[in-house]
Amino acid sequence: MRVLVAGLGNMGRSHALAWLKQPGAELVGLVNRSPVDLPPELAAIPQSQDFHEALHRLRPDVAVVSTYSDSHAEYAVAAMRAGAHVFVEKPLATTVEDARRVVECAGETGRKLVVGYILRHHPSWQRLIAEARALGGPYVFRLNLNQQSSGATWQVHKALMRTTPPIVDCGVHYVDVMCQITDARPVEVRGMGLRLSDEIATEMYNYGHFQVIFDDGSLGWYEAGWGPMMSDTAFFVKDVVSPRGAVSIRMAEDARSDDIDTHTRTATLRLHRVGEPDSDISMQGEPGHQELCDAEAAFMARAIAEDMDLDRHMRDAVSSLAVCLAADESVRTGQPVRLRI
Repeated sequence: MRVLVAGLGNMGRSHALAWLKQPGAELVGLVNRSPVDLPPELAAIPQSQDFHEALHRLRPDVAVVSTYSDSHAEYAVAAMRAGAHVFVEKPLATTVEDARRVVECAGETGRKLVVGYILRHHPSWQRLIAEARALGGPYVFRLNLNQQSSGATWQVHKALMRTTPPIVDCGVHYVDVMCQITDARPVEVRGMGLRLSDEIATEMYNYGHFQVIFDDGSLGWYEAGWGPMMSDTAFFVKDVVSPRGAVSIRMAEDARSDDIDTHTRTATLRLHRVGEPDSDISMQGEPGHQELCDAEAAFMARAIAEDMDLDRHMRDAVSSLAVCLAADESVRTGQPVRLRI
């Protein structure tokens, strides 16, 4: 398989390294709008600045889209129309209409479409989902990811906020987890947010939270904030509660809120069942960020080789995006948003 990677930020570089190691794959090109420093392993791969030109010149079998969110839908559709299967980083698009357009294009062209929900490939998160499902619903989901970012990380966050607020950029991961656990349809979203920095646009906010109601009665809460002013006390809360107990992630004391590996690391799962002693499951030896990107590349390759049915994956990707975009709408209007997914 000939592979083209577009976007060479943290995720794009990791995806490029992953495909470099994927059996049967050849990394034929890299695309970024401006020159960037790359690890030595990628130095010899041809680079260009124009995605569409590279797409039609190199004719890849797989296009990896890791650019800023506002180009995801355009690039994904162009790649599938050109005959490539597509791996696109989250979020799938910046509007629900564009997300549906991308999914429809995958159906029309027969190309595989995979969204970069990295937690789906993490054994610890897979275990959390399985344990929560075993408890049975309805559920309360208490999830957050606040990042006390500064320096280069704050610069990355400010760049992301030119198009996407934190509750959308990060939230899609965790709403996807909620959808996998409950199997229910999200029906209403209520959001609030606040601009805590003069370094971002006046219409943008760098802290927000929302509540989502599912049609089985489950209730989800998600919170995300970026910036040097954010508290890193209780920055990583991951609880799933049911009438029969709870399953939670308990982080190591030295975990840092702006460390990319912290965003997927779990350390320990605590199982609480009503009337029974709590039990802790050690997640020692779990994969790091690059290993998870390697797993995503392997899954994409397998999906193509085995002609896997990805309909549920795409439905969940649209649902999680719809919830987070509705949360953004609720923040901006001050009104709850009803969903029709």
